[in-house]
Amino acid sequence: MNEVRNAGAAPLLEVRGLTKIFGQLKACDAVDLTISKGEIHALLGENGAGKSTLVKMLFGTLAPAQGDIVWKGETVDISTPAQARQLGIGMVFQHFSLFEALTAAENILLSLDDGTSLDTIAAKARDLSKAYGLPLDPFAWVGDLSVGERQRIEIIRCLLQEPELIILDEPTSVLTPQEADKLFETLERLRSEGKSILYISHRLEEVKRLCDRATVLRHGKVVANCDPRQETAASLARMMVGSEVTTATRPPSTIGDGEELLAIRGLSRKPANPFAVPLREISLSVKAGEVLGIAGVAGNGQGEFFEAVSGEVKQESADVVRIRDKPVGHLDISERRLLGAAFVPEERLGHGAAPRMRLSENLLLSRFRTDAKAFLGSLGVVRTSAIAGATRRIVAEMDVRKSGEDPEAAALSGGNLQKFIIGRELDRKPAVIVVNQPTWGVDAGAAARIRQALIDLARSGSAVLVISQDLDELFEVADSIAVMHDGHLSAPLPIAEATLERIGLLMGGAQTGAGLTGEAA
Repeated sequence: MNEVRNAGAAPLLEVRGLTKIFGQLKACDAVDLTISKGEIHALLGENGAGKSTLVKMLFGTLAPAQGDIVWKGETVDISTPAQARQLGIGMVFQHFSLFEALTAAENILLSLDDGTSLDTIAAKARDLSKAYGLPLDPFAWVGDLSVGERQRIEIIRCLLQEPELIILDEPTSVLTPQEADKLFETLERLRSEGKSILYISHRLEEVKRLCDRATVLRHGKVVANCDPRQETAASLARMMVGSEVTTATRPPSTIGDGEELLAIRGLSRKPANPFAVPLREISLSVKAGEVLGIAGVAGNGQGEFFEAVSGEVKQESADVVRIRDKPVGHLDISERRLLGAAFVPEERLGHGAAPRMRLSENLLLSRFRTDAKAFLGSLGVVRTSAIAGATRRIVAEMDVRKSGEDPEAAALSGGNLQKFIIGRELDRKPAVIVVNQPTWGVDAGAAARIRQALIDLARSGSAVLVISQDLDELFEVADSIAVMHDGHLSAPLPIAEATLERIGLLMGGAQTGAGLTGEAA
């Protein structure tokens, strides 16, 4: 066991009283953390708990206000990522930093400053990929690669810098179950070689499976240290949130012969750019009272599909998309909203909300057409009191935690902004809602609230379409699951017939079971 192997050894990394302050907010408040050599250490916490701030200080992208970082027994000042890498600290970010128009080897070369030739980099990358079970063609164009393959580039790029500590931020959020298993094998191999890993994840079952120790942050402070293998997912979530976290409750389905509220028939779309995914004859049906889940690895057409269904991109034929039995293919997003539809995009900032506008202003932006009578006077004068009241109602209903009465969207943590955006749409009681990645990067407490809200909306008679990379989420909320791969959509599987293995194989492109027919059952 690792604790025996590392017993008595000096820590590789020690953090003592690390503090970071933004205005009046202590994002990290006297944080202590110790990581041993050859250890996989989990860093857990809700959104806004201070995890990202802490690792940014360790990697040199933020400077601490006070406290010490001790590396191999010596206090160090890490002011840039280059200094972190020189010490032996590497990081694989949740959002990849790769140029799609370059090859894998060229992307790796850009991060190195030692004058190594491209051919040498390619050979080293190929050798590392074989040694660690991370298949990779160094001369493949990044734009042609799956998300899982892109992650391998990031990991190999990090390993080429020979780090002793690797920081991984939500590494399995874009992987199929099979790809995640391969990643775990790689991480266990690295641990056996004496490498240390700081592992950030909201997926508590994988933390229990993989990690030796865990540090839990809440409101910027360390509230617990534990052996996650001796805990349950529920007890870990309770440490993070400070109270009991319940999973969403899905009452028995009453779909039956319910009204078809969303219908798509033969939706095809040419790629908008060289790296976009074409949509290929997609058909589906969502009835009143139903939650239909769409699984898939990122980059298989989900974004293009959402744009088409929401009206951000119109269709050549009006009948391709029907909402409440009305052809809407020629209608824009506001016109589809007027028919009782609601849409939540994947990207929170910039797409779901304007970062520098206040919450009330974002509410007006999205609902000035559907709520014109409530929000606008007869001469177009904005009724600020009505908008403020609706904003407060959404904040209370979704438990949105914020620093002021009406802050800018960018001032909220990711999870709280997501709760507000989804609450903004649910507040209208839509007949149809399409949500792309509803709880991506969201902590357990916020995720439970969002998932329950979607189930409750469906059981009240609405049609809910959930696009998600999180299979646990889909198995929790959906009545049936279809899989999107390379622009095709499989026939939906009733939740009683779906298994993680079967869905995972379809996500990887296997044409088993229902197959990738593009036809709805």
